[in-house]
Amino acid sequence: MNSNNIEHKLSELVKEFGEAVEPQHRKLAQLAEKAKENHQKLEQSLSSLQELLDYLRVCIKYQVFDLEATRRENEYLRKLLEDAAS
Repeated sequence: MNSNNIEHKLSELVKEFGEAVEPQHRKLAQLAEKAKENHQKLEQSLSSLQELLDYLRVCIKYQVFDLEATRRENEYLRKLLEDAAS
């Protein structure tokens, strides 16, 4: 089941039980509405998590790039020191 299908089914349940008079039906309507809200919150959390993971990937790539540049610079400076000492 995909996300849209779940959302549609939950909406149908809310509509079906939304105007119920019996206490059991009202409770089912409340539960269906709560499930729908929880599903939406879960989707938002997953979206936020995906964005954070993407940002973390970019940060790690930048750190690797910076580390490699620092190593090259250190190697160059060591060579200059060795040449100056000779």
